[in-house]
Amino acid sequence: MKKGIAYLLPNNAKYKEMIDYDYRFLCAFKNKKEMPSSYLKGYEWKTTKLYRKAQANQDTIWKKYYEFRLERMERKTGINFENNMSIGKGFIIGHWGKIVLNGKAKYGNQFFVTHNVTIGRDIRGKRKGTPTFGDRVVVRTNSTVVGNIHIGNDVLIAPNTFVNFDVPDHSIVIGNPATIHHRDNATEGHLPEMEI
Repeated sequence: MKKGIAYLLPNNAKYKEMIDYDYRFLCAFKNKKEMPSSYLKGYEWKTTKLYRKAQANQDTIWKKYYEFRLERMERKTGINFENNMSIGKGFIIGHWGKIVLNGKAKYGNQFFVTHNVTIGRDIRGKRKGTPTFGDRVVVRTNSTVVGNIHIGNDVLIAPNTFVNFDVPDHSIVIGNPATIHHRDNATEGHLPEMEI
């Protein structure tokens, strides 16, 4: 198969577009005009940048290089993407620590995740498969989301919550067993208001 020169070069334009949006989204989340250098040197931002480089270069020779670097970063941080490159615009890692994002799960735009979260698959029954997430979803500490389920838009999954069922738009999900509470603007205060 013949490949052009673009295959040999890193896709810096696509990376810049993605990381610029992430940076503005993060600044809006932190209510800052710019992030301090101490934060930019931290694992949360370094991992986000490396993820976006891997994502931007899926059609280039650089793909394997950035995926290899992500695997090395996992050993330091515990953040495992399982080569999942589907996270849309606006990605925030709240705190680094063990995070597993299943390789076949689908993510929308403006996704926030924090430590000790597992996005996984169910291996049997009617929910066999992996989750699909809408836009503006927050998954808080120690939560697990598994199975072939759909998480709607504007959803907050509270800390210590187990979700293995569909969640409609504009919902807060709490507990284990989890309960759904409808709330307009469920992610208000958890995510900044920014156009997608």
